[in-house]
Amino acid sequence: MNEFKTLAAIKRYILKFTNLIMKQQFEAVLTGTDTLVDGIANKINFSGYDNAWEFKSVDNNVHLIIAKDDDENWVRVAGSEPYLSSWVDELAEQTV
Repeated sequence: MNEFKTLAAIKRYILKFTNLIMKQQFEAVLTGTDTLVDGIANKINFSGYDNAWEFKSVDNNVHLIIAKDDDENWVRVAGSEPYLSSWVDELAEQTV
């Protein structure tokens, strides 16, 4: 029984460590004009961008895909309209 608890603890630690190193999905928050916009961000491949991030709000009203351009700047490559340009930087900061 003690070995099982130790093994389970090791597996949980490895999973947490892997998620930190290879973040693939996380809860994100963007600042709207009136309220905060809660959603989920997922790492995706999108139209030639290997390191793109897709944000979908929990209410499905906001959709945003960002990626780094050739100069390593984060840019919006797709998403719903209207959107706030500040969301690109907000989401990029949360991907780190």
